[in-house]
Amino acid sequence: MSRQVQDAYIVAATRTPVGRAPRGALRTVRPDDLLVHAIQSVLGQVPDLDPETVEDVLVGCAIPEGPQGMNVARIGALLAGLPDSVGGVTVNRFCASGLTTLAMAADRIRLGEADVLIAAGTESMSQVPMTKLMPSLNPRVFEGDEHLGIAYGMGLTAERVAERWQVSREDQDAFALQSHQRALAAQQAGEFQGEIAPIEVIERHPDLAAGEVAEVRHRVTADEGPRADTSAEALARLRPVFARKGSVTAGNSSQMSDGAGALLVVSERMVRTLNLKPLARFVSFAVKGVPPEVMGIGPKEAIPAALKLAGLRQSDIDWIELNEAFAAQALAVIRELELDPERTNPLGGAIALGHPLGATGAIRAATVVHALQRRNLQYGMVTMCVGTGMGAAGILQRL
Repeated sequence: MSRQVQDAYIVAATRTPVGRAPRGALRTVRPDDLLVHAIQSVLGQVPDLDPETVEDVLVGCAIPEGPQGMNVARIGALLAGLPDSVGGVTVNRFCASGLTTLAMAADRIRLGEADVLIAAGTESMSQVPMTKLMPSLNPRVFEGDEHLGIAYGMGLTAERVAERWQVSREDQDAFALQSHQRALAAQQAGEFQGEIAPIEVIERHPDLAAGEVAEVRHRVTADEGPRADTSAEALARLRPVFARKGSVTAGNSSQMSDGAGALLVVSERMVRTLNLKPLARFVSFAVKGVPPEVMGIGPKEAIPAALKLAGLRQSDIDWIELNEAFAAQALAVIRELELDPERTNPLGGAIALGHPLGATGAIRAATVVHALQRRNLQYGMVTMCVGTGMGAAGILQRL
């Protein structure tokens, strides 16, 4: 049976605030509950949409084990109150997981296989460490040098990038400071308010004297990462943490974080049927591989590929969310591709705003969707490096 190729549209996009891990405001919130909040919030933005029309929920998660294991997508969909008929699949492409779910949802809709899908991501680095709960690498990785880069810690790959692309410690620290300054300015200007769905956190503590459990509730409304006390001097005092004579520090690296994001993706037919107002059209997506030991340079290959698929020039992109896994790799990508610094992470990036791994793609896609609307811009991009040596990039168009 032939299917008509059609466009895929984003009609709602939201995210939770991003909490610091492992001691931030969201540390006690299960990742499936973060996902539930994101799903319910994104559906709440389109009240005319019948949840029965949702066909699948695609959720990115970089470490899908422990409390975010057992197909967290299906569990989150059910706990969010979606009908039993709605499917769920968990997708793992490490840091590009949340962006990959958006691309997968768009592909199914463009092929005519679905009309309403939710693309999302969730990650709690407070509850599931980056090293996994039970790490187990294939022993063949350590046989010779050919695949040894697979075993490199992310920080060590950043050191390799800094060395090969000659990114100095001073430049990394200056980039990190700018990330915080931009994020703080964005928060003060209310730039994130339209995309963040505040979440109520309930903490319970035993009161032994009273013989009861005390319950404390507080509402989290903003990202916790940006630091007003960050300065060039403070960043310069930090020691390298991945190589004794290196340049990558905790201050010029992304923060460990907790968070979730979700986007509602629909077909042209559903837009017409419900008279919906699309926020953005999904334009293109590309993934490219690079040597694992310099995985941070991945966007250098993925961005040109996504632009080629879209039939666009780099100068056509008005807003770029380049995930700041490390200042070293972000700067290397910016310099190699000659990205416009003013269009790249105008509201700060992961060094200040946090990086909840598999959720980041969905979170930053929500940022792009709302930024394009708010600033009346046309094209936006989400791009990031990916563990084991990949880069991913997705392009959206405001409508």
